[in-house]
Amino acid sequence: MLGLRSIQRATRTPALRQTFTQRRWATQASSGHGLEGAADNAFNRERQAVKDHAAATSGTPRSFSPLHLRNEYTNAGLRTDTWRKLSIWVVIPCLCIASVNAWRLWTEHWEHKAHEGPIEERTEYPYMNIRTKNFFWGDGDKTLFWNPNVNHHKKDE
Repeated sequence: MLGLRSIQRATRTPALRQTFTQRRWATQASSGHGLEGAADNAFNRERQAVKDHAAATSGTPRSFSPLHLRNEYTNAGLRTDTWRKLSIWVVIPCLCIASVNAWRLWTEHWEHKAHEGPIEERTEYPYMNIRTKNFFWGDGDKTLFWNPNVNHHKKDE
């Protein structure tokens, strides 16, 4: 807060304001690329040239006249349009087809399960439902995701 106040007080005087703005405009106007002193080297000039080229070819219109916008349908606009068309005409139908396939497989699975005998009559193999110690919830035999319609555990009789 103190620093903000001191900056505000210092910039109230017109002489300081003029020097700050003159320095800012002087550095930008002195060279065509805005670099001076130690910053004016080959790497920074090349980097600035790349930024200028990217800004010139990014697909954003340089003027806002309707005629210019109509003629300025650039590569970025074409790419955006392509992805929108792919999303509508490819992705959505693929999702629908995959959903129908998953539903069909789900119904086939449960039709197959309906033909099996009751859960109590199924064979329990030694590798199924291994319990080294009881669970600390319920009766200690059922897992956290126990489903009585699917899972069955024959306790030692």
